[in-house]
Amino acid sequence: MTRKFQRRKEDFSCVQCGEFVTGNGYTNHCPHCLWSVHVDINPGDRASPCGAPMKPITLKPKTGCGFEGARILHRCERCRHEKWNEVARNDSSEALLTLL
Repeated sequence: MTRKFQRRKEDFSCVQCGEFVTGNGYTNHCPHCLWSVHVDINPGDRASPCGAPMKPITLKPKTGCGFEGARILHRCERCRHEKWNEVARNDSSEALLTLL
């Protein structure tokens, strides 16, 4: 098992809202509703056997930068694993505000 980030450019339909998302190799959650899926042990490895939806729980803003540099905490709905992910430029501002 490697800890090195593995970039995977993948498109997907969101498990929560159904929106089609075009991945860029760094996409790890839906930009519309912010939900994710528990597929990785290490970023990009797709080695997690869980595969359950991950709910966005909270937002940790970076001081003085608005949403830039902020992070979203996701929690797996099945195994309760938690993972911080960076906010993407195309993430919905309205969805992000609901996490504050």
